[in-house]
Amino acid sequence: MIANRYSLEREIGRGGMGAVWLGRDELLGRAVAIKRVGRAPGLDDDHAADLKRAEREARIAASLNHRHVVAVFDLVEEHEEQWLVMEYVEGRSLSQTVRDDGPLDVDRAGAILADAAGALATAHASGIVHRDVKPSNILLTAAGEAKLLDFGIARAQGDLTLTQTGLVSGSPAYLAPEVASGAPATTASDVWSLGATLFHLLSGHPPYDVGDNIVGGLYRIVHEEPPVLDDAGWLAPLLAATMVRDPDRRWSMAHVTSYLQAGPRETPAVDQDRTRPVAAVPPVDATQVTTPVPDPAAWSAVTPPAVEPPAVEPPAVEPGASTAGTDPAPERTRRRGPLLALAALVALLLAAIVFFLLLPDDQQAPPAADPAPSATSDPSPPSESADPSDEPSPAAPTAAGMRSFVSGYLQTAASDPDAGFAMLTPSFQQESGGLSGYTGFWGQVTSVQQPEFSEVDPESLTVGYTYTYRTANGGEFVDDVGLQLAYDPATDRYLIADEA
Repeated sequence: MIANRYSLEREIGRGGMGAVWLGRDELLGRAVAIKRVGRAPGLDDDHAADLKRAEREARIAASLNHRHVVAVFDLVEEHEEQWLVMEYVEGRSLSQTVRDDGPLDVDRAGAILADAAGALATAHASGIVHRDVKPSNILLTAAGEAKLLDFGIARAQGDLTLTQTGLVSGSPAYLAPEVASGAPATTASDVWSLGATLFHLLSGHPPYDVGDNIVGGLYRIVHEEPPVLDDAGWLAPLLAATMVRDPDRRWSMAHVTSYLQAGPRETPAVDQDRTRPVAAVPPVDATQVTTPVPDPAAWSAVTPPAVEPPAVEPPAVEPGASTAGTDPAPERTRRRGPLLALAALVALLLAAIVFFLLLPDDQQAPPAADPAPSATSDPSPPSESADPSDEPSPAAPTAAGMRSFVSGYLQTAASDPDAGFAMLTPSFQQESGGLSGYTGFWGQVTSVQQPEFSEVDPESLTVGYTYTYRTANGGEFVDDVGLQLAYDPATDRYLIADEA
């Protein structure tokens, strides 16, 4: 009997952080799971440290009131041992399920992980990083719902790290590369671990075979590109967006949740080239910025001159620059792009003006008449000639314009995902999983609050902001986003080119 209240029946599980027993709460007459908190590696026999760790696990788990998180009822001490009293879930872990039944089909795996992702998104919104997401820490109930457990090494913001120097928290096969190399765990590393868990469910084995050679396994995770599944169906974009070595390129857990909750959809084309982050696109240049997107409303058309001049190729380098050695820095390349586009446009207009002035008088086309002149139009005739210096200067990106574009984009994407998709560059449309992958997320968003901007830089065309959105199932999520914009000075329009 534990604390004169809880009786133990049999051991039902064991892990690196302690053993779990099926017990009974004699006071309330219900089955409970009771976890004996064991000694953490590196703590030796430090009873005070063990107690702090147990208290921390109980406090963190108890703070998460979510149907897909195993609830913690009590923390008691008996004979200098700590026992966590938890909700008893009758079912199997996902690792046991795969071991017994084999790999899961795509739709079932997606439905199960939607539950776990929702629980993790709630934890992340509360400032809690789980740090040990893996199949054995997700229970599957008899009704087919998932329950996330074991916050034994989770950490809340503001808590002191109890992990000892030189130790890596979490299961090696599911560690994100940055954690395997010794960096602290973050919400982004939980996203990787959930992606690695999905890989396990679909393939029947972890993404990395660590075995007894832990050091060698960690080396492969840090230095090798993640493995790719040939047939992940509609979950292929999710795998590609979660198992990305660069944590800044991964989806947020809120994004993962919305994608999974949207359910099966047409499988979009996914870039499986793991030699670069999936969400990345080449640096923005003039050809990328001026390429039309599927929705013509995304860019305003540029009216051509009355007589089409010969095409003028934009210079390969800036005027006066040497071709002996070009600056490979992507930041400088991104900033030269709009200048090259502007130079090409000026050359095009000058050629048209010269061509027009050299025509005989009887071949010069009269100005196009206004099809519907206003009654208040100025009747004065146009001037005989126009000074090119009187033409308005090409537009330039501004902070106000970038804020307006982002705010409008969020509202458009939530109300009309097809129109929102057209506000991405063609390259980023592909990297976003195509239209079906894009609408899989935004099709579930019902409303968006105005964003709070943390960064707006017209020079680099980068913008950072935080926004809150609601989904069709009633969930509310907060997401931090960084974007790289593309800008067309001829039309004073922006598009989204990348995630910054």
